[in-house]
Amino acid sequence: MDAGTATLVTYGVATLAVSWVLLLIVSWKEDYAWGLCTLFLPPVSYLYAMLRLDVAGQALLVAVVGWILIWMA
Repeated sequence: MDAGTATLVTYGVATLAVSWVLLLIVSWKEDYAWGLCTLFLPPVSYLYAMLRLDVAGQALLVAVVGWILIWMA
């Protein structure tokens, strides 16, 4: 793995982690049960983000950017 690929993967994973933290904050503010689901079942939390785009759209957009960075690597 060359340096460029490693950098893109690292930034992509870091961006996904940031999106999960944003989603964690939004879901805890919205509902206690969704906060627990986000904490313990992260894939389910992205389903919540797709269902509640008005509230969690920013976190989902950050996750998409993270996946694009990983895909570019």
